[in-house]
Amino acid sequence: MFINKSAFAIKKLVSLFFLSLLLNVSQLSATDSLTLSEAIEILKSQNLEIQTAILDVDAAKADEKTVSGNHWGKLDFIQDIANSNDAGNVFGFKLTSREATFGDFGAEEFMNATGMNGGIPPQSAYTTPPENLNYPEARTLFQSKLKYEVPLFTGFQISSYTDIMNAMTKMKGLEKEQIVNEKVYELRKSFYDMALLEESIKNLNTILQNIDILQEMTKSMIDVGYAKKVDLLEVEAKKGNVERLIVQMHSNQKLLYHYISFLLNQNVTQITPPSENVLMPIFTNEDVLGKNLDVQRAATGLEVRKSMVSVSKSSYYPMVGAFAEIATADDTFLGDADDHKSYTVGARLSWNLFNGGIDSAKLEKAQVEQLKTQAQVQLARKGITLQIDKIRTEITTLDSDVISLQKELALANEIYSNYEGRYREKLSSMSDVIIKQSEQIQKILQLQQTKNMRNERIFALEKLANGEQK
Repeated sequence: MFINKSAFAIKKLVSLFFLSLLLNVSQLSATDSLTLSEAIEILKSQNLEIQTAILDVDAAKADEKTVSGNHWGKLDFIQDIANSNDAGNVFGFKLTSREATFGDFGAEEFMNATGMNGGIPPQSAYTTPPENLNYPEARTLFQSKLKYEVPLFTGFQISSYTDIMNAMTKMKGLEKEQIVNEKVYELRKSFYDMALLEESIKNLNTILQNIDILQEMTKSMIDVGYAKKVDLLEVEAKKGNVERLIVQMHSNQKLLYHYISFLLNQNVTQITPPSENVLMPIFTNEDVLGKNLDVQRAATGLEVRKSMVSVSKSSYYPMVGAFAEIATADDTFLGDADDHKSYTVGARLSWNLFNGGIDSAKLEKAQVEQLKTQAQVQLARKGITLQIDKIRTEITTLDSDVISLQKELALANEIYSNYEGRYREKLSSMSDVIIKQSEQIQKILQLQQTKNMRNERIFALEKLANGEQK
């Protein structure tokens, strides 16, 4: 009964241990044994999520240039081609190409109506519609134009939008750093998980060797009548249980290699696990808050809100713009271009004086959003501080647990050796030996699981400080 309970406890610990090791699964690349520092360098250049985040930053920079470019205005080349027999269009075409004549007004018809004798023209000469003016022949217009428009003053709207896009670019950069930070955290955890797995396998192999010795000893004792066959069956059952645990750990090593391969976007078959113990980082809460990405993102969001207030205020200012254009027109493309050229320069002021209070409502909303974001920045700082204190407390507790479990494991090892010797002397049963060995395995798994949780908490603390290790 006690053996069954011990086996159940061991299975439960193994499940928890591997669940904590394998919360994530993915992929990586390398040929020879890969160190953690080498893997981090590969991660930063090859991980697909990081590459996507870098492209997002590039896209944000392009958006920033797009908005900033509005300061310089725009230069357009316009080519118009038209054909019309509409009287107004035909006369306008001729006037635009500087080819209008008095004949277009019906001067010839007027002179013919007066008889060209210098006398007083008849009244009909003034009231008869001129044929050439009202029913002209169709004419084609080719007009080539260069037009430059530039904003002179926009109530600081363009500069405010530029500041917003600059902050958005910074935000995308912080998001990229956060992804890098997260992936480095996952990679480091995977390497240290691998180290703990190897340590667990090493300890279980030592236990397996002890079981082999116990198995041979039991066979010898059966031969001389000092042990029963059931003792040997108990030893073999325990050996099978330990071998199964070792197989599970090897399987989980393969899963970790798949995950590391995914993270590095390459095939990785061998790594050099670091020391299983992670040193406690040394930095103050203010150090963490100064580097924390969530706090920086909240502060950047506040910059955006301040710029949005400036954008809303721009509605109260006049808008001033200027333009200049040069053009040439003819009934053929660029015909007599120099003789038919023209220019126009001008400026415009536009000032909205009343729009039903919409501008004031927008400004009020922008100011409220700014106050809300200020509160969010404070909340982010307090939330990160709470996380830091919580993690530090958990690490302190886990450090105590590790020290305690190390002592318990040393005791379990000593007790097992003692019971193995007592069994040789027929002072204990095989069941007693197996129970003590189960307790020994249980302590090994507990210790490795606790070390794993401690490492994870330290990595979490470093992640809050943007991955900084001190």
